[in-house]
Amino acid sequence: MEVVILPGSKQVASLAADAMEALLRRKPDAVLGLATGSSPLPIYAELALRHQRDGLDFSQVRAFALDEYVGLPAGHPESYREVIAREFTARVDISPANVHVPDGAAADIPAACQEYEDAIHDAGGVDLQLLGLGTDGHIGFNEPGSSLASRTRIKTLIEQTRRDNARFFGSLAAVPHHVLTQGLGTILDARHVILVATGAQKAQAVRDLAEGPVAAICAASVLQLHPHATILLDEAAASSLRLADYYRHSYDHKPAWQGL
Repeated sequence: MEVVILPGSKQVASLAADAMEALLRRKPDAVLGLATGSSPLPIYAELALRHQRDGLDFSQVRAFALDEYVGLPAGHPESYREVIAREFTARVDISPANVHVPDGAAADIPAACQEYEDAIHDAGGVDLQLLGLGTDGHIGFNEPGSSLASRTRIKTLIEQTRRDNARFFGSLAAVPHHVLTQGLGTILDARHVILVATGAQKAQAVRDLAEGPVAAICAASVLQLHPHATILLDEAAASSLRLADYYRHSYDHKPAWQGL
């Protein structure tokens, strides 16, 4: 695991976009894993800018969303299918047919989850998975207590997550109780994982994921087991790390050939 501490959210978004652009330049048909929530939005804005300004090509890209709410009607503005289209894929030249989101309206939820796993496998697996971080340490919607080997499945949201997401829905009562999410085992299959976290409210979760034990109480701690996980933080999110000075020193003296 590489922990990179940057001055602010703008630098975090720029560095994450650099890594994604470098991947697309060498592999135009890359498979991207797309996170939702507020953390990745500056990254999507930066990638859209590079598409419009520099011609960054997404036409061959295939993309898989991390998660989706269960029970929202088609076209609901806060469904993750709509959020991903609005914030990213409709702003670049990804074919809508190449953007996959778990089916939260499926009549047979277990079958839909297995189909999603199969679709990722058939695409050759995810080359780069983008992740945010919940205040309780969740990634995707793998809440505390999630199996470290879990695959795509239905999960019940804890109340903290529902409260955190109520700002998008206008009220807590409107936030669904259930979601479909890629599992921790699914996420670990990605060849490169980039997790971004900004703000002091994420500081404890960041410390737990990077410096705590690998444990289900902090689902993101499973990334300690990943061979190529990059954690991009602003100073506020890094404020509780015991080894912050070491992480800064390591990044400042990193060989250029290593990349991100």
